[in-house]
Amino acid sequence: MNDSILGKKPQFSGHETFPLRQLWLKKAFDAVENRPYFGEAPKHIFADEEAIVDFGVGKNMVSSIRFWAVACNVLEESNDSYKVTSVADALFNEFHGLDPYCENISTVWLMHWFLASTPDRTTTWYYLFNHVVQQVFDRDFIGKALAGELESIKAKISQATLKRDVECCIRSYVPRANSDSPEDLSEPLLGELGLIVHNSKDSFEFRRGAKRSLHDGIFGYALLDYWERLEASGSVMAFDRVAHDYGSPGRVFKIDENGIAERLISLEQITNGQIQWTEQAGLRQVTLKNNSEKSVKALKEKLLKIAYSKD
Repeated sequence: MNDSILGKKPQFSGHETFPLRQLWLKKAFDAVENRPYFGEAPKHIFADEEAIVDFGVGKNMVSSIRFWAVACNVLEESNDSYKVTSVADALFNEFHGLDPYCENISTVWLMHWFLASTPDRTTTWYYLFNHVVQQVFDRDFIGKALAGELESIKAKISQATLKRDVECCIRSYVPRANSDSPEDLSEPLLGELGLIVHNSKDSFEFRRGAKRSLHDGIFGYALLDYWERLEASGSVMAFDRVAHDYGSPGRVFKIDENGIAERLISLEQITNGQIQWTEQAGLRQVTLKNNSEKSVKALKEKLLKIAYSKD
């Protein structure tokens, strides 16, 4: 087993250097959902000549759309086909979807969560938000830190590939300045979140804090998602894990401890006590009333609906 902080199989390519754009996930969802078998489609829909016409972009960009759809948990990949995931159906379905046109900020926060909470497909995203503790950083620092981690596990990735991946990651949150390219000037989907700001030509900074546009429902969904990944997690979790553990909501969303505590108090209210927050004699912890797989799945669905409710 590989115990690297980069996961079992680090991945630093697939996006063709294009940051995720506003309508790409919806386009990928529709391409698969609208097939005759509803929700499942052969892999060649992203590879044949018709794909360029269907998606209205070049071949490399079609590949990028497919990559982002899988990385963002919109499509699930099997040996010879793609199918839409249950969460994608809940969001983008034309008839009952919570956000069929990918217009709600909650969708953007959720996609960030999928990209940055695990190292599986977007290793640089995970590393940047979970393992970089400096407030201010630059591209070279991230590239060298990743190269050092890869060297420690004897994984060989070309410097050019690593550099392109780091650049794509940062541009996903901060558009490239001083560029004449319409593609560079168009706002990346994740740029709406304001998680990273551009300080100077080579310097970037995390924006930590309460994250007012992050709905408690999305935070709760992420908390349960993180909880499910833990081995033998049980029904009680220490506050410090929620706030500081790698892959936790606190790290991925860049929320401070006070903000985390406020979220947990709100979750107890909106879940009718299914998630409970206690602080006694200096011991802070979160309790999940029913941690069965079926109950957690139902609660995640409930929290998603709450996040998109108009109330």
